[in-house]
Amino acid sequence: MSESEFEDSGGLTAPHPSLAAALERAAAALAVSGIEEPHREARILLLAAAKISHADLLLEPDAPLDARAAETLDDYLFRRAAREPVSRIVGVRGFWNVDVAVAPNVLDPRADTETLVELAVRLLRERKEDPLSILDLGTGSGALLCALLSEFPNARGIAVDRCAHACAAAASNFNRCGMSKRAHVVRGDWGGSICESFDLVVSNPPYIETADIESLAPEVRLHDPRLALDGGVDGLDCHRRLAREIPRLLKPGGLAVLEVGAGQAEPARRLLEKNGLTVVATGRDTGGHERGVAVVIDGKRDISATLALLF
Repeated sequence: MSESEFEDSGGLTAPHPSLAAALERAAAALAVSGIEEPHREARILLLAAAKISHADLLLEPDAPLDARAAETLDDYLFRRAAREPVSRIVGVRGFWNVDVAVAPNVLDPRADTETLVELAVRLLRERKEDPLSILDLGTGSGALLCALLSEFPNARGIAVDRCAHACAAAASNFNRCGMSKRAHVVRGDWGGSICESFDLVVSNPPYIETADIESLAPEVRLHDPRLALDGGVDGLDCHRRLAREIPRLLKPGGLAVLEVGAGQAEPARRLLEKNGLTVVATGRDTGGHERGVAVVIDGKRDISATLALLF
């Protein structure tokens, strides 16, 4: 959609529309652009442009939207119509129970990855207050470790990424979420620079098959770094590396939780088991796909006790 076509579809530069009117016109503009949830996304963009809360909108829907906020909202809507993700436009993504900043050149965390948090919390619920050590490999924005540290208040974590942009983004988010005293960032290639072992290892590695990258939604293909998406020919290149490294990175009785793509749980299980690991549980995302795979080192944990925690 060109800028002139966008303006024709319902730009907001008319003098001082009310918040409610601005919301409806914004939703209409996004609907014309083919956005799947136009009203919800329009509300997020309006709140950000006007610098108000949802409660403000509900309490004063007839309050005027000032000219500067209207111009900002028009810019946001034009960018969204061009398939820039909402989280990148407003700069923040809600993840689990934390809000993390979304930085350029760093993967935008998705709700699917919350499956890893849910699985780890469920399997380790009897150790919730323990001083756990957590390793997040390929941390990106740091969202996963932020969420886990919020659930395990006495835990400490190390976040590893080979991308300098990601390391900076993660450090910023640990500070933003009040976790900077419990989280340390290391720039490195997976676990290659890590010499200690951990109670919990987590990772959301790249798992998109190389041939499928160009067919991804433009919100992903055009805005997420390819380094964080491309998992090789079968999508499991990084999982092979992790499968080799996890046994030395886990303490006795430790747990590792990895994200996989839709349909990859079984092949991931096979390659993990070839490296002396046992899959003790999987977690499904909201779409019903097996998204998280939890493993332990063979003979190092009471598997039946682990499975009992699921029920």
